[in-house]
Amino acid sequence: MNLKTDLLNHQHAATEKLLPSRIGALFMEMGTGKTRTAIEMISRRREKISKVVWFCPVSLKETIRHEIFKHTDTAPDQVHVFNGKTSERNLPAAFWYVVGIESMSASKRVIFTVNALINENTMVIVDESSYIKGHRSARTDWITRVAERARYRLILTGTPISQGVVDLFAQMRFLSPKILGYKSFYSFAANHLEYSEKYPGLIVRSHNTAYLAAKIKPYVYQVTKDECLDLPDKLHESRYFSMTNEQRYAYERAKDQILDEMTDDKFDSFTIFRLFTALQQIVCGFWNEIELKTRKETFHRFEHSRIDVLLDIVSRIPDGEKIIIWAKYKHDIEQIAAALTAACGEGCTALFYGAISEKNRAGEVLKFRNGARFFLATQSCGGHGLTLNEAHHVIFYNNAFKYSERLQAEDRCHRIGQAHPVTYIDITCCDSIDERIEQALAAKGSTVEAFKAEIERVKDDKKKWKELIKAL
Repeated sequence: MNLKTDLLNHQHAATEKLLPSRIGALFMEMGTGKTRTAIEMISRRREKISKVVWFCPVSLKETIRHEIFKHTDTAPDQVHVFNGKTSERNLPAAFWYVVGIESMSASKRVIFTVNALINENTMVIVDESSYIKGHRSARTDWITRVAERARYRLILTGTPISQGVVDLFAQMRFLSPKILGYKSFYSFAANHLEYSEKYPGLIVRSHNTAYLAAKIKPYVYQVTKDECLDLPDKLHESRYFSMTNEQRYAYERAKDQILDEMTDDKFDSFTIFRLFTALQQIVCGFWNEIELKTRKETFHRFEHSRIDVLLDIVSRIPDGEKIIIWAKYKHDIEQIAAALTAACGEGCTALFYGAISEKNRAGEVLKFRNGARFFLATQSCGGHGLTLNEAHHVIFYNNAFKYSERLQAEDRCHRIGQAHPVTYIDITCCDSIDERIEQALAAKGSTVEAFKAEIERVKDDKKKWKELIKAL
């Protein structure tokens, strides 16, 4: 296995510190590259391990798969992402196995399959290990038990103690009960936690925290973005998900509809824009279907994972840090606003899109600066003229088709007065129009014009340009 990307200084320091031990924890803030660091440690141990079992939240499985291919020359058949059909009977031979953490409490099939997979020569990783901080949860118990046979164990998270030192016990127990030296949570609690007499179960104070810090120090590498002097000014990450069957059916139908309507074989920029808009809407969970001849509109809604990925990203950013979210459609804005309000409470979002009058938009900007955590906007309305240096986390729920619009949106908070590196996170649907949009933006071009150029090159061969459309 060869690596395709280089380490930054802090990633090298993390590797050098943890590599001598068979266990370790990367407590690295989002944007500092803990996945790349873990892959480095795997590469250095390649001769000692037979496989890697990488536990992560279900919403991260596709992202981990993409990260493996981004940083290594691993062959596609050497990565298996657990799905609804993975079992002991059909488990393929691979080096990387990606397993959803939540599945370890919801599916006996997954538990038994993973248990059969792990042996002494396996390296087990728990990504976002805050998911196993609950010492009594079923998934914590199963993951800890099945991983005991593995010689190499690693945990990754940017938020190791979101609720205090109580979160350390289960994470350290996964690595080794010898780290903290307690055989049970109750022994740990007796020495370090003080509970309320009035409200049973409520922790009111922690004790002997210096002792805990000293015990875990040899096994932990911790860093924040502000401490990484070698980080670039702009950090880019992507999170991936897949369509549901219902979305995939509508997605293919939208392509067929365009092909059926093209009786004169004319395929201009308007037709491409209309097709791309339909496909992008579908991967975002809706479709405002318009019949070209009759102009009849039919609005469809689909179950989808994009909103879940967004909420998962938000949960990993430290509480209180402001976040800009760019979305393209009115339906996106309304769905995101409702989801954030349900998760974070009334007043958490400032809205800046077409439904907000010009008169009220200035008030929404002030709302963001004076308390609202999220600035939720469309690029068409908020992508120009605003200065939003209060945020250094930006989420692109979806993208515009032009690089110029993307750059304008990025620069709302990457400008004079910004004191931190800015992390930009794209949410991308696998095997869809999203990936073509990303490619065009990476080339600093227009998605529509790039595809039009492809069509022009084969315009005299109807079969070929139809194949290009079907391949979208």
